[in-house]
Amino acid sequence: MALQQMSDLATVEYVVTKIIKASDNKTWYKIGDRKILMSCKATLTAGIDLSSIKRENINIEGKNITLILPHSKMMAVNIKPEDIVEEYESIDVLRQPFTGKERNALAIQAENQVKASIAELGILQTAETNAALFVNSFLHHLGYEKIVIQFGNVLNTKN
Repeated sequence: MALQQMSDLATVEYVVTKIIKASDNKTWYKIGDRKILMSCKATLTAGIDLSSIKRENINIEGKNITLILPHSKMMAVNIKPEDIVEEYESIDVLRQPFTGKERNALAIQAENQVKASIAELGILQTAETNAALFVNSFLHHLGYEKIVIQFGNVLNTKN
């Protein structure tokens, strides 16, 4: 139950840079074009919720323990305003600069694209691997010799 008291265990943090590109020179009723290129740095944190472990998720037989852990989850997707940087902007004479509202919409679009790419980044799988290593080490220090850690149907056995 000592594990349960740790609550959220963040086991992986990724820093991802997303390039945001916008151009609206295809609009027929506007003369000239304007383009913007921004970079956006996002910090992704994933781990497991140890507080959701129940007694029925733990089986202890002497120095052997089997533990079922919850699947990993995203804990935070942080994009600080200072991490959104304008890299390039080109505006023709007859056009207005990008407004703060338009820039915010581009930043929101970038955040949504970062969230959509979480699965292909493999961050949740890495979080589970790291959690299994941490919990295995923790239980080994408590004196357990054979430790079996499960995430749903995935089985990790560490001796």
